[in-house]
Formats: sequence, C-alpha cells, structure tokens
Amino acid sequence: MAIHCHNAPGLPLASLHDIHDCLTLALDATERPSGYSQSEREARSYVRTALRRVGKLMEGVA
Repeated sequence: MAIHCHNAPGLPLASLHDIHDCLTLALDATERPSGYSQSEREARSYVRTALRRVGKLMEGVA
C-alpha cells in the first residue's frame, strides 16, 4: 500500500523511501576498503548529496 500525503505536491512518501533505499544500496555496493578514483569519488559524492536531499524531502512529507 502506498503512503500518500495529499497536502504536499510531489512524490508520495513511499516513493521517496524507495529512492532513499536505492541510493543507500548504490553507496553500499560501491564501497571498498581501497581508495577510489577521482571519478568514483565524484560519483559517490553526488549520490551522498542526493541521499541527503531525499532525506530532507522525506522529513517535510512525514
């Protein structure tokens, strides 16, 4: 069952949770103990930024 907030425009809370989970999995899947290349560091930085933004969106909906 989808969780909807009808007072706010945008994605339903359940969709935001799904996006948050996917971003978290992407970070977990690319984590490794050795170093990252410059492009990998940049990509992981973008994913972390997206993760924070989705988290803030979820706080505003809940």
